[in-house]
Amino acid sequence: GNFPNVRRGFLPRLCNHCSQPQCVDVCPTGATYKRKEDGVVVVDADVCIGCKYCLQACPYDARFINVRTGSADKCDFCIHRVREGVAPACVNTCPGRARVFGDLNDPESEIARLIATNSVTVLRQEMGTEPNVFYISADHTDEKDMARTGRYVRIDTHREQAERM
Repeated sequence: GNFPNVRRGFLPRLCNHCSQPQCVDVCPTGATYKRKEDGVVVVDADVCIGCKYCLQACPYDARFINVRTGSADKCDFCIHRVREGVAPACVNTCPGRARVFGDLNDPESEIARLIATNSVTVLRQEMGTEPNVFYISADHTDEKDMARTGRYVRIDTHREQAERM
């Protein structure tokens, strides 16, 4: 908006654990893969050669090179916590309870109920990756969203890159 009618929004950006992940398709070593049991996209740092193909393929800018390991890294929904029955750290630490994690295939889960009863959006739907991170009542979902023509939205990422067309 225009001063004094301005507002600020926050849109958390993370790996979307896509059903059709482009990062998996381009990985030459198979280090990036989608777990069959739950669909979480993970990186095996011991197999990754740090070629950065997955960084370029990800339309969500969700990947980076871990400076300690030299391999690609990203959100893995805190898989080490989930295995123990504990929610990902971002869910536990969110003071507004804005983040919800669960099994989308369980119709009784909180996340499945929320998605069934609310209008949801995903980021960059046009990319065909079928993202599995959903936003309820998001003010905006992508910097190139044509519905916001004339508005300036600054989205910072964790790495430098050429501006998208």
